[in-house]
Amino acid sequence: MLKKRLAVSMAVMLTATVAAGSAVSAQDVIEAEPGQSVNLMLLPKFLGIVPFTQADQGAQEAHAELQNQGEYLYTGPTAELSVAGQIETVTNANTQGFDVVMLSNNAGDQIAPVAVASTEAGTPVVTWDSAIPSGEGETVFVAQVDFDEMGQTMAVMAQSIMGGEGGDLAILSASPDAANQNAWNAAFVEALETDPAYANINLVETVYGNDKSEDSYTQALALIDKYPDLKVIMAPTSVGIVAAAKAVQDEGLCDQVKVSGLGVPVEMVEYTLAGCAPEFALWDFVDLGYLTYYTSYLLATGAIQGVEGETFKIGRPIVINGQDTFTIEKDPTRENGLRVLMGPFTVFNIDNVEAAAG
Repeated sequence: MLKKRLAVSMAVMLTATVAAGSAVSAQDVIEAEPGQSVNLMLLPKFLGIVPFTQADQGAQEAHAELQNQGEYLYTGPTAELSVAGQIETVTNANTQGFDVVMLSNNAGDQIAPVAVASTEAGTPVVTWDSAIPSGEGETVFVAQVDFDEMGQTMAVMAQSIMGGEGGDLAILSASPDAANQNAWNAAFVEALETDPAYANINLVETVYGNDKSEDSYTQALALIDKYPDLKVIMAPTSVGIVAAAKAVQDEGLCDQVKVSGLGVPVEMVEYTLAGCAPEFALWDFVDLGYLTYYTSYLLATGAIQGVEGETFKIGRPIVINGQDTFTIEKDPTRENGLRVLMGPFTVFNIDNVEAAAG
Protein backbone atom coordinates (compact mmCIF):
# COMPACT_ATOMS: atom_id res chain seq x y z
CA MET A 1 0.00 0.00 0.00
CA LEU A 2 1.08 3.54 -0.70
CA LYS A 3 1.01 4.64 2.92
CA LYS A 4 3.20 1.70 3.96
CA ARG A 5 5.81 1.88 1.23
CA LEU A 6 9.30 2.99 2.27
CA ALA A 7 11.36 2.06 -0.76
CA VAL A 8 12.16 4.82 -3.22
CA SER A 9 12.20 3.69 -6.82
CA MET A 10 14.04 5.25 -9.72
CA ALA A 11 10.70 6.56 -10.97
CA VAL A 12 10.20 8.45 -7.73
CA MET A 13 13.70 9.93 -7.94
CA LEU A 14 12.90 11.12 -11.43
CA THR A 15 9.69 12.60 -10.06
CA ALA A 16 11.62 14.50 -7.42
CA THR A 17 13.75 16.00 -10.15
CA VAL A 18 10.65 17.14 -11.98
CA ALA A 19 9.16 18.57 -8.79
CA ALA A 20 12.36 20.53 -8.20
CA GLY A 21 11.73 22.35 -11.45
CA SER A 22 13.83 20.38 -13.92
CA ALA A 23 12.37 20.06 -17.44
CA VAL A 24 10.99 16.66 -18.36
CA SER A 25 12.97 15.01 -21.13
CA ALA A 26 12.25 11.89 -23.16
CA GLN A 27 14.21 9.63 -20.79
CA ASP A 28 12.18 10.87 -17.82
CA VAL A 29 8.95 9.24 -18.97
CA ILE A 30 7.74 7.03 -16.12
CA GLU A 31 6.39 3.55 -16.79
CA ALA A 32 4.38 1.33 -14.48
CA GLU A 33 5.89 -1.75 -12.86
CA PRO A 34 3.30 -4.52 -13.28
CA GLY A 35 2.50 -7.11 -10.65
CA GLN A 36 2.38 -4.87 -7.58
CA SER A 37 -0.42 -5.04 -5.03
CA VAL A 38 -2.58 -1.95 -4.51
CA ASN A 39 -6.29 -1.61 -3.86
CA LEU A 40 -8.14 0.77 -6.20
CA MET A 41 -11.78 1.84 -6.18
CA LEU A 42 -13.63 3.31 -9.18
CA LEU A 43 -16.51 5.46 -7.91
CA PRO A 44 -18.85 6.86 -10.59
CA LYS A 45 -21.51 9.49 -9.96
CA PHE A 46 -23.96 6.63 -9.67
CA LEU A 47 -24.51 3.16 -11.07
CA GLY A 48 -26.67 2.04 -13.94
CA ILE A 49 -25.77 4.09 -17.02
CA VAL A 50 -23.74 3.05 -20.05
CA PRO A 51 -20.83 5.56 -19.90
CA PHE A 52 -19.86 4.57 -16.36
CA THR A 53 -20.16 0.87 -17.21
CA GLN A 54 -17.79 1.51 -20.12
CA ALA A 55 -15.34 3.28 -17.78
CA ASP A 56 -15.43 0.19 -15.57
CA GLN A 57 -14.56 -1.94 -18.60
CA GLY A 58 -11.52 0.22 -19.28
CA ALA A 59 -10.40 0.05 -15.66
CA GLN A 60 -10.80 -3.73 -15.64
CA GLU A 61 -8.67 -3.90 -18.78
CA ALA A 62 -5.89 -1.91 -17.11
CA HIS A 63 -6.19 -3.94 -13.88
CA ALA A 64 -5.61 -7.18 -15.79
CA GLU A 65 -2.89 -5.73 -17.99
CA LEU A 66 -0.94 -4.44 -14.98
CA GLN A 67 -1.37 -7.78 -13.19
CA ASN A 68 -2.33 -5.92 -10.05
CA GLN A 69 -2.35 -8.38 -7.17
CA GLY A 70 -4.59 -6.10 -5.13
CA GLU A 71 -8.33 -5.45 -5.25
CA TYR A 72 -10.19 -3.50 -7.90
CA LEU A 73 -13.69 -2.43 -6.89
CA TYR A 74 -16.32 -0.72 -9.01
CA THR A 75 -18.98 0.64 -6.71
CA GLY A 76 -21.32 3.58 -6.45
CA PRO A 77 -24.59 4.92 -5.12
CA THR A 78 -27.97 5.06 -6.79
CA ALA A 79 -28.89 8.22 -8.68
CA GLU A 80 -31.28 9.21 -5.89
CA LEU A 81 -28.56 9.02 -3.23
CA SER A 82 -25.62 10.09 -5.37
CA VAL A 83 -24.26 12.99 -3.29
CA ALA A 84 -24.66 11.40 0.13
CA GLY A 85 -23.54 8.02 -1.21
CA GLN A 86 -20.35 9.39 -2.73
CA ILE A 87 -19.47 11.27 0.46
CA GLU A 88 -20.03 8.15 2.56
CA THR A 89 -17.98 5.96 0.22
CA VAL A 90 -15.00 8.31 0.16
CA THR A 91 -15.23 8.68 3.96
CA ASN A 92 -14.91 4.91 4.43
CA ALA A 93 -12.35 4.16 1.71
CA ASN A 94 -9.26 4.42 3.92
CA THR A 95 -10.56 2.16 6.68
CA GLN A 96 -11.50 -0.37 4.00
CA GLY A 97 -7.88 -0.52 2.84
CA PHE A 98 -8.05 1.30 -0.47
CA ASP A 99 -4.93 3.05 -1.71
CA VAL A 100 -6.66 5.39 -4.20
CA VAL A 101 -10.28 6.38 -4.79
CA MET A 102 -11.05 7.20 -8.44
CA LEU A 103 -14.00 9.59 -8.21
CA SER A 104 -16.38 11.00 -10.82
CA ASN A 105 -17.63 13.78 -8.57
CA ASN A 106 -21.35 14.53 -8.40
CA ALA A 107 -21.23 16.45 -5.10
CA GLY A 108 -19.49 19.66 -6.10
CA ASP A 109 -17.33 21.05 -3.28
CA GLN A 110 -19.49 19.27 -0.71
CA ILE A 111 -17.14 16.33 -1.07
CA ALA A 112 -13.95 18.37 -0.60
CA PRO A 113 -13.69 17.98 3.22
CA VAL A 114 -13.93 14.19 3.09
CA ALA A 115 -11.53 14.09 0.13
CA VAL A 116 -9.04 16.11 2.16
CA ALA A 117 -9.49 13.77 5.13
CA SER A 118 -9.10 10.71 2.91
CA THR A 119 -5.90 12.04 1.37
CA GLU A 120 -4.45 12.96 4.77
CA ALA A 121 -5.26 9.45 6.00
CA GLY A 122 -3.29 7.93 3.13
CA THR A 123 -5.94 7.32 0.48
CA PRO A 124 -5.59 10.02 -2.20
CA VAL A 125 -8.44 10.93 -4.51
CA VAL A 126 -7.99 10.92 -8.29
CA THR A 127 -10.98 12.44 -10.06
CA TRP A 128 -12.13 11.55 -13.56
CA ASP A 129 -15.02 12.76 -15.73
CA SER A 130 -16.00 15.36 -13.10
CA ALA A 131 -13.49 17.10 -10.84
CA ILE A 132 -13.75 18.75 -7.42
CA PRO A 133 -14.29 22.43 -8.38
CA SER A 134 -11.96 23.85 -5.72
CA GLY A 135 -9.36 21.13 -6.23
CA GLU A 136 -9.27 20.57 -2.46
CA GLY A 137 -8.53 16.96 -1.53
CA GLU A 138 -7.91 16.01 -5.15
CA THR A 139 -4.46 14.86 -6.28
CA VAL A 140 -5.11 15.07 -10.02
CA PHE A 141 -8.07 15.16 -12.39
CA VAL A 142 -8.12 12.84 -15.43
CA ALA A 143 -9.99 15.12 -17.84
CA GLN A 144 -11.72 13.57 -20.82
CA VAL A 145 -11.47 16.78 -22.90
CA ASP A 146 -10.58 20.41 -22.44
CA PHE A 147 -13.69 21.85 -20.84
CA ASP A 148 -13.42 25.24 -22.57
CA GLU A 149 -13.16 23.45 -25.91
CA MET A 150 -16.29 21.47 -25.05
CA GLY A 151 -18.24 24.70 -24.65
CA GLN A 152 -17.09 25.90 -28.04
CA THR A 153 -18.03 22.58 -29.62
CA MET A 154 -21.56 22.79 -28.23
CA ALA A 155 -21.85 26.26 -29.75
CA VAL A 156 -20.66 24.99 -33.13
CA MET A 157 -23.14 22.09 -33.06
CA ALA A 158 -26.00 24.40 -32.11
CA GLN A 159 -25.18 26.80 -34.93
CA SER A 160 -24.86 23.93 -37.40
CA ILE A 161 -28.20 22.41 -36.39
CA MET A 162 -29.89 25.80 -36.70
CA GLY A 163 -28.45 26.21 -40.17
CA GLY A 164 -26.81 29.46 -39.17
CA GLU A 165 -30.19 31.12 -38.71
CA GLY A 166 -30.11 31.20 -34.91
CA GLY A 167 -33.11 31.00 -32.63
CA ASP A 168 -34.14 29.92 -29.14
CA LEU A 169 -32.06 27.30 -27.32
CA ALA A 170 -32.36 25.74 -23.86
CA ILE A 171 -29.89 23.71 -21.81
CA LEU A 172 -31.02 20.49 -20.14
CA SER A 173 -28.23 19.71 -17.69
CA ALA A 174 -27.69 16.97 -15.12
CA SER A 175 -27.59 18.10 -11.48
CA PRO A 176 -26.74 21.59 -10.20
CA ASP A 177 -23.74 20.12 -8.32
CA ALA A 178 -22.16 18.29 -11.29
CA ALA A 179 -18.85 20.11 -11.73
CA ASN A 180 -18.24 18.90 -15.28
CA GLN A 181 -21.72 19.90 -16.44
CA ASN A 182 -21.39 23.33 -14.84
CA ALA A 183 -18.00 23.91 -16.46
CA TRP A 184 -19.22 22.89 -19.91
CA ASN A 185 -22.33 25.01 -19.57
CA ALA A 186 -20.32 28.03 -18.43
CA ALA A 187 -17.95 27.65 -21.39
CA PHE A 188 -20.92 27.23 -23.74
CA VAL A 189 -22.64 30.35 -22.40
CA GLU A 190 -19.40 32.32 -22.65
CA ALA A 191 -19.04 31.31 -26.29
CA LEU A 192 -22.61 32.35 -27.02
CA GLU A 193 -22.18 35.69 -25.27
CA THR A 194 -18.73 36.69 -26.53
CA ASP A 195 -18.42 35.27 -30.05
CA PRO A 196 -20.28 37.35 -32.66
CA ALA A 197 -20.78 34.18 -34.71
CA TYR A 198 -23.40 33.06 -32.18
CA ALA A 199 -25.09 36.40 -31.57
CA ASN A 200 -28.32 35.12 -33.13
CA ILE A 201 -28.63 32.19 -30.68
CA ASN A 202 -30.89 33.05 -27.76
CA LEU A 203 -30.39 30.98 -24.59
CA VAL A 204 -33.79 31.00 -22.93
CA GLU A 205 -33.26 28.80 -19.86
CA THR A 206 -31.12 26.15 -18.15
CA VAL A 207 -32.98 23.31 -16.41
CA TYR A 208 -31.85 20.19 -14.56
CA GLY A 209 -33.00 16.61 -14.96
CA ASN A 210 -30.66 15.28 -12.24
CA ASP A 211 -29.41 12.59 -14.65
CA LYS A 212 -32.68 10.71 -14.22
CA SER A 213 -34.52 9.64 -17.34
CA GLU A 214 -38.02 10.48 -16.11
CA ASP A 215 -37.02 13.86 -14.69
CA SER A 216 -35.11 14.76 -17.85
CA TYR A 217 -38.03 13.69 -20.05
CA THR A 218 -40.40 15.85 -18.01
CA GLN A 219 -38.07 18.83 -18.15
CA ALA A 220 -37.75 18.49 -21.93
CA LEU A 221 -41.52 18.45 -22.36
CA ALA A 222 -41.82 21.50 -20.10
CA LEU A 223 -39.29 23.39 -22.23
CA ILE A 224 -41.20 22.53 -25.41
CA ASP A 225 -44.46 23.75 -23.86
CA LYS A 226 -42.94 26.90 -22.39
CA TYR A 227 -41.04 28.06 -25.47
CA PRO A 228 -43.07 27.58 -28.66
CA ASP A 229 -40.20 28.86 -30.82
CA LEU A 230 -37.61 26.57 -29.25
CA LYS A 231 -35.23 25.16 -31.86
CA VAL A 232 -32.58 23.24 -29.89
CA ILE A 233 -32.33 21.49 -26.54
CA MET A 234 -28.65 21.18 -25.64
CA ALA A 235 -28.17 18.31 -23.15
CA PRO A 236 -24.54 17.74 -22.12
CA THR A 237 -25.50 14.54 -20.29
CA SER A 238 -25.88 11.03 -21.70
CA VAL A 239 -29.07 10.48 -19.71
CA GLY A 240 -30.59 13.85 -20.52
CA ILE A 241 -29.90 13.77 -24.24
CA VAL A 242 -31.66 10.41 -24.70
CA ALA A 243 -34.63 11.55 -22.61
CA ALA A 244 -34.91 14.83 -24.51
CA ALA A 245 -34.66 13.13 -27.90
CA LYS A 246 -37.36 10.64 -26.88
CA ALA A 247 -39.60 13.47 -25.67
CA VAL A 248 -39.23 15.34 -28.96
CA GLN A 249 -39.84 12.17 -30.97
CA ASP A 250 -42.87 11.17 -28.87
CA GLU A 251 -44.38 14.62 -29.48
CA GLY A 252 -43.80 14.31 -33.23
CA LEU A 253 -41.68 17.48 -33.21
CA CYS A 254 -38.38 16.28 -34.68
CA ASP A 255 -38.82 18.68 -37.61
CA GLN A 256 -39.30 21.60 -35.24
CA VAL A 257 -37.12 20.97 -32.16
CA LYS A 258 -33.69 19.34 -32.36
CA VAL A 259 -31.59 17.81 -29.59
CA SER A 260 -27.82 17.91 -29.21
CA GLY A 261 -25.18 17.61 -26.51
CA LEU A 262 -23.25 14.60 -25.20
CA GLY A 263 -24.47 11.07 -25.79
CA VAL A 264 -23.48 7.45 -26.33
CA PRO A 265 -23.78 6.41 -30.00
CA VAL A 266 -25.50 3.09 -29.28
CA GLU A 267 -28.21 4.97 -27.34
CA MET A 268 -28.50 7.83 -29.83
CA VAL A 269 -28.38 6.11 -33.22
CA GLU A 270 -32.18 5.83 -33.49
CA TYR A 271 -32.71 9.53 -32.83
CA THR A 272 -29.90 10.67 -35.11
CA LEU A 273 -31.19 8.61 -38.04
CA ALA A 274 -34.70 9.96 -37.39
CA GLY A 275 -33.43 13.55 -37.52
CA CYS A 276 -34.28 14.31 -33.89
CA ALA A 277 -30.62 14.62 -32.83
CA PRO A 278 -28.60 15.51 -35.94
CA GLU A 279 -25.31 16.06 -34.10
CA PHE A 280 -23.90 15.16 -30.71
CA ALA A 281 -20.46 14.56 -29.25
CA LEU A 282 -18.66 12.22 -26.86
CA TRP A 283 -15.30 10.74 -26.01
CA ASP A 284 -14.43 7.10 -25.32
CA PHE A 285 -15.36 6.19 -21.74
CA VAL A 286 -13.50 2.87 -21.97
CA ASP A 287 -10.32 4.83 -22.65
CA LEU A 288 -11.15 7.25 -19.84
CA GLY A 289 -11.47 4.40 -17.34
CA TYR A 290 -8.27 2.85 -18.67
CA LEU A 291 -6.26 6.07 -18.35
CA THR A 292 -7.70 6.80 -14.91
CA TYR A 293 -6.72 3.37 -13.64
CA TYR A 294 -3.17 3.69 -15.01
CA THR A 295 -2.76 7.10 -13.40
CA SER A 296 -4.04 5.79 -10.07
CA TYR A 297 -1.90 2.65 -10.16
CA LEU A 298 1.21 4.75 -10.76
CA LEU A 299 0.23 6.98 -7.85
CA ALA A 300 -0.61 4.11 -5.52
CA THR A 301 2.67 2.30 -6.22
CA GLY A 302 4.75 5.46 -5.71
CA ALA A 303 5.90 5.69 -9.32
CA ILE A 304 4.43 9.18 -9.53
CA GLN A 305 3.66 11.68 -6.80
CA GLY A 306 0.90 13.57 -8.59
CA VAL A 307 2.83 16.79 -9.12
CA GLU A 308 2.95 19.14 -12.07
CA GLY A 309 5.39 18.12 -14.79
CA GLU A 310 5.40 14.36 -14.24
CA THR A 311 5.19 12.48 -17.52
CA PHE A 312 4.14 8.84 -17.72
CA LYS A 313 3.31 6.16 -20.27
CA ILE A 314 0.29 3.88 -20.33
CA GLY A 315 0.07 0.36 -21.68
CA ARG A 316 -1.68 1.09 -24.97
CA PRO A 317 -2.56 4.21 -26.94
CA ILE A 318 -5.84 6.05 -26.51
CA VAL A 319 -7.87 4.90 -29.50
CA ILE A 320 -9.00 8.20 -30.97
CA ASN A 321 -5.62 9.95 -31.08
CA GLY A 322 -2.99 7.24 -30.64
CA GLN A 323 -1.50 8.97 -27.59
CA ASP A 324 0.15 6.82 -24.92
CA THR A 325 2.20 9.40 -22.99
CA PHE A 326 0.65 11.98 -20.68
CA THR A 327 1.84 14.83 -18.49
CA ILE A 328 0.35 16.24 -15.31
CA GLU A 329 -0.30 19.93 -15.90
CA LYS A 330 -2.13 22.86 -14.37
CA ASP A 331 -5.84 22.76 -15.07
CA PRO A 332 -6.58 26.01 -16.90
CA THR A 333 -10.26 25.77 -16.01
CA ARG A 334 -9.68 25.71 -12.23
CA GLU A 335 -7.46 27.91 -10.11
CA ASN A 336 -6.07 25.18 -7.87
CA GLY A 337 -6.38 21.98 -9.89
CA LEU A 338 -4.01 19.69 -11.77
CA ARG A 339 -5.10 17.56 -14.70
CA VAL A 340 -4.12 14.82 -17.12
CA LEU A 341 -5.82 15.61 -20.42
CA MET A 342 -7.01 12.64 -22.47
CA GLY A 343 -8.85 14.25 -25.41
CA PRO A 344 -10.22 14.59 -27.93
CA PHE A 345 -13.92 13.92 -28.52
CA THR A 346 -15.83 12.88 -31.63
CA VAL A 347 -18.84 14.63 -33.15
CA PHE A 348 -21.39 12.05 -34.31
CA ASN A 349 -23.96 12.53 -37.06
CA ILE A 350 -25.80 10.49 -39.66
CA ASP A 351 -22.51 9.71 -41.44
CA ASN A 352 -20.74 7.96 -38.55
CA VAL A 353 -23.22 7.14 -35.77
CA GLU A 354 -24.16 3.67 -37.03
CA ALA A 355 -20.54 2.55 -37.25
CA ALA A 356 -19.85 3.94 -33.78
CA ALA A 357 -22.90 2.22 -32.36
CA GLY A 358 -21.60 -1.12 -33.63
